[in-house]
Amino acid sequence: MKRTFAIGDVHGGLKALLQVFNKIEVIEEDTLIFVGDYVDGWSEAAQVIEFLINLSEKINCVFIKGNHDVWCQDWLKNEEVNPTWYMHGGKETMESYDGFSVEEKKQHLIFFENLPLYHLDTENRLFLHAGFTSMHGVEKEKFKENLYFDRTLWELALVMDRNMNEDSIVYPKRLQLYKEIYIGHTPTTNFGKSEPMNAMNIWNIDTGAAFKGKITGINIDTKEIVQSDSLPSLYPNEKGRNK
Repeated sequence: MKRTFAIGDVHGGLKALLQVFNKIEVIEEDTLIFVGDYVDGWSEAAQVIEFLINLSEKINCVFIKGNHDVWCQDWLKNEEVNPTWYMHGGKETMESYDGFSVEEKKQHLIFFENLPLYHLDTENRLFLHAGFTSMHGVEKEKFKENLYFDRTLWELALVMDRNMNEDSIVYPKRLQLYKEIYIGHTPTTNFGKSEPMNAMNIWNIDTGAAFKGKITGINIDTKEIVQSDSLPSLYPNEKGRNK
């Protein structure tokens, strides 16, 4: 049976990502949808990108762009070091590229440049890194940066009354547009949760891999959850983004 897994934020944690894949027992018929932020945090950011490029040659993969990926792309293209990026994992990402050739860096730049900002499947399930603000959906989003920065969509879902009827005149139009929405960007560990969180029709699958959490994969049909060990246990001599 064909399976589709959504994969949460990775943040340079290749060891954890491999654990998730081994637990899933990924096969050629599977589809893997990544919600972004492949870099910044742990020491194997460049190695994660190299792995994903090779993986996509064997498995059907959808790679969505996150805000950290935008910063890394700018650095690879222009050697532009965003100060915010540098302080939030960029330094570790830059160091992970030591030993990579100019040609390899060019291939990684192409990878980043080709990342879509969202993915909509045949069952009207939306996958993106952060959120959106347009009441007409992601295609009508005026400021594309919102797709990898916005947190208001998630905050809205968190405070809503789960018993509210969709026919209510105050039911948010943004939540009516899609069957389900899968996001990353805002760690569930911020809310004391180590597993994905579901609020209304939104699934937040960033389980804090950049900090003290784990990388998560979720079967979007069965909602089976697969997780790595905590990242600090896999990289005991590093801090990640725990500054």
